Amino acid sequence: MVLKLYQDQVTKSFEYGIAISSVKFSPDGSKIVSGSWDKTIRIWDVSSGELIRSLEGHLDTVCSVDFFPDGFKIVSGSLDKTLRIWDVLSGKLMKKLEGHSACINSVKLSLDGSKIVSGSDDDTIRIWDASSGEQVQLLEGHSNYIYSVEFSPDCSKIVSGSCDKTIRIWDVSSGKLIQTLEGHSNFIYVVGFSPDGSKIVSGSHDKTVRIWDVSSEKLLRPLEGHSHWFNSVDFSFDGYKIVSGSFDKTIQIWDVSFGKLIRSWNGHSKSVTSVRFSPDGSKIVSGSRDKTIRIWDVSSRELIRTLEGHSNFVDSVAFSPDGSKIVSGSSDDTIRIWDVSSGKLIQTLKGHLNVVRFVRYSPDGSKIVSGSYDFTIRIWDVSSGKLIRSLDGHSNYVSSVEFSPDGSKIVSGSHDETIRIWDVSSGEQVKLLNGHSSDVCSVGFSPDGSKIVSGSSDNTIRIWNALNGSQIQLLEGHSNGVRCVKFSPDGSKIISGSVDNTIRIWDVSSGEQINLLKGRSDTVQSVRHSNEDDIKFSVDHPNFSVDEKQEELHSENGTLYLSNDDVKFWKCVLRIGDDGKGLSLKNSIWKDAKGLTMSQKFVVEQRGGSC
Repeated sequence: MVLKLYQDQVTKSFEYGIAISSVKFSPDGSKIVSGSWDKTIRIWDVSSGELIRSLEGHLDTVCSVDFFPDGFKIVSGSLDKTLRIWDVLSGKLMKKLEGHSACINSVKLSLDGSKIVSGSDDDTIRIWDASSGEQVQLLEGHSNYIYSVEFSPDCSKIVSGSCDKTIRIWDVSSGKLIQTLEGHSNFIYVVGFSPDGSKIVSGSHDKTVRIWDVSSEKLLRPLEGHSHWFNSVDFSFDGYKIVSGSFDKTIQIWDVSFGKLIRSWNGHSKSVTSVRFSPDGSKIVSGSRDKTIRIWDVSSRELIRTLEGHSNFVDSVAFSPDGSKIVSGSSDDTIRIWDVSSGKLIQTLKGHLNVVRFVRYSPDGSKIVSGSYDFTIRIWDVSSGKLIRSLDGHSNYVSSVEFSPDGSKIVSGSHDETIRIWDVSSGEQVKLLNGHSSDVCSVGFSPDGSKIVSGSSDNTIRIWNALNGSQIQLLEGHSNGVRCVKFSPDGSKIISGSVDNTIRIWDVSSGEQINLLKGRSDTVQSVRHSNEDDIKFSVDHPNFSVDEKQEELHSENGTLYLSNDDVKFWKCVLRIGDDGKGLSLKNSIWKDAKGLTMSQKFVVEQRGGSC
């Protein structure tokens, strides 16, 4: 096991021979303490990366460690049912605290250093005097293992999270239970107070993060909205709203501060692939697999007009900087420019040899950049419609492109797992960013051009330094591929949309998740058996609707094949759904595509959950 320290990039690696269960910085940031399955505690020097000393004494796995506020002592909790207090300078054991009858999962110091709290598999929480080592309070109430405990900033309260699916708030002085917060549908693994003590955050095995108001006991709950995964998200110009488009055919607007769903539009007959606010925030444009583009009025909630002309899926849409035009990219391999006022087609740009996956205007509106499944990026002149240059370098589909705020650079993300920065004037590649372990689905510049954000099918979001190409932050939380990412207008936040059916809002400086907007999970809704020789199943599911034709699944030697009238066989393997009750088509892994064109292969991959 390797413990890595990041600062813009990996700066130190601390080598272990076995799994690490807990790590913590010292208050001054000069040291790190780690607890491990090898029963030891290790103290490391941050500057040099050298091991300072190893503390031995526990008889089983060290599950949790914490520094005292003065940095001179460490407390540890273990599977051996004990807490131990250690001297950092000498490495000597100072005290051994006994009382728990089972594994200790979590230990924390109060901010004033006077008390220690511990949570255990014996279903109890214990408060200890840090000086004497004596037990001060025994808190009972949970009916299952306690995985996480934390003091409030003023040291007056303790919050605990348990396998009984509840969060409990306790009074430190009296040991009495103040509140019980219920809402999670599975084990709670982590809890914590906000810096001002007014809120509690909890993370659970139910795959949700929840934020609670301490005084009112109310859940600032993740709202159910889309019934399928998110394809596209965008901030309004003022940063107060988010628009999202989904496979469920709807467009939704959310309030950023409260995570509240404001309104929802239905109108497209197939999944919504791309959504964007107009520069003034008064309109929304949406592109869909129904081959149409729609313009919506945000205030009146009315459909303004429908733009028709593409002969295949509309994969990407964007407003021009002045809001007068819309550009669209399609699976028909073309780019089209439309007049917003009249809805008329102004130009059709041809040149790509495959799906045009992404299109964007330059900041001055004079150019358009497009990324395609023909592996190329192309820059176009808006007034003439002519190709300025083609940028070659990616070795797989280009899934996302974006101009820098000053228009001098382009960033691109690809299925070759790389991000590339290009010079617009020369067409030369400036930087190659490596780090993702799967398709890069979405990329974008921060408003000041200093950072780049990327989202990937490896479930992660990464923030990069746009000048030197180093990684600044790794944001983890999504449980499936991240399809779309975007900086807020002020650059302080990032929104991400994922195949896990959630939108998440992140703080750029800390890398912490601020809010979670959650949809519902989809599995196959119906399966019907026919009496033909080879077993056939008809499937009702949004991923698998193609025009008006009914698709069928064929079982051959344990492998499933999807077919329709247009395309021969699409070979795939389907996984069991998360609830174990049905086949989850959104998690399909496509193994082969026999006799398909490049465009059809793209369709197959996108239906399987790829970006």
